[in-house]
Amino acid sequence: MTSIGPLPDRSRPIGTRLRRAVLPVFTAFVVAYLFLPIIVMIVFGFNDIQGRFNFAWQGFTLEHWSNVFSRYPQLNQALINSLTVAIVSTVVATTLGTLIGLALTRYEFRGRGALNVLIFLPIATPEIVLGASLLALFVSVATPLGMPTIIIAHIMFNISFVVVTVRARIAGFDRHLEEAAMDLGADEWTTFRKVTFPLIFPGILAAALLAFALSIDDFVITQFTAGAQTLTFPLWVYGASRIGVPPQVNVMGTIIFLIALVGVALWVALQRRDMTAQPTSADT
Repeated sequence: MTSIGPLPDRSRPIGTRLRRAVLPVFTAFVVAYLFLPIIVMIVFGFNDIQGRFNFAWQGFTLEHWSNVFSRYPQLNQALINSLTVAIVSTVVATTLGTLIGLALTRYEFRGRGALNVLIFLPIATPEIVLGASLLALFVSVATPLGMPTIIIAHIMFNISFVVVTVRARIAGFDRHLEEAAMDLGADEWTTFRKVTFPLIFPGILAAALLAFALSIDDFVITQFTAGAQTLTFPLWVYGASRIGVPPQVNVMGTIIFLIALVGVALWVALQRRDMTAQPTSADT
């Protein structure tokens, strides 16, 4: 007897085919909803505006791309401040968060349960509460507000997101690989550098990308801790929105989005390489 394969879609009842199409259609609508503001941002970076307001399409031009870094010097400085804060806070938070994630996952010590709870508090606490608390802290110790206070604040809330992301990666890590490396003569540092770190690196990279995105996008906490003289990109855009956001903001937003897209593509490539490198049941 010959086995009968699955029926082709044209042979299935109409109701079954409609039910099978619900999830793809729903997913398409959700993706369109998520990307619509980004598409509008990119398109209006080419808008040939005639006044101050960039809310209605008036024509196509490349002028805003040619003078994106020369039209508003204060906007350039605000973007540099945001990138500086994001890079420094991402490096520090990723380093500390990775070490904390390793400690919480692999070691038993007094206060481990309380630390697990404390790690989630910055994530669960509203940003306006965190901003007000940090402002009160800096004022009470007579710390001038500016770039250092912004960086300290961003490191504080980024560490929690890094710990959660890295812990999720470490939780599925096979410790037998480390034990095999040590049996072959590797010390703890060599094992970490050549075995542990390469295997958990996709999780660390994902945590770093998340921390960078949260930092460069933050407005509420930065508003409380920036002071009167320091501007970041979100603060400048908020101030400009009251009189009309220039198209250069859309151009800079597009550039930042493209850079983030490259980072995400790199992370996906690393994930695929990691999955390809894992031995299958047929290989074992």
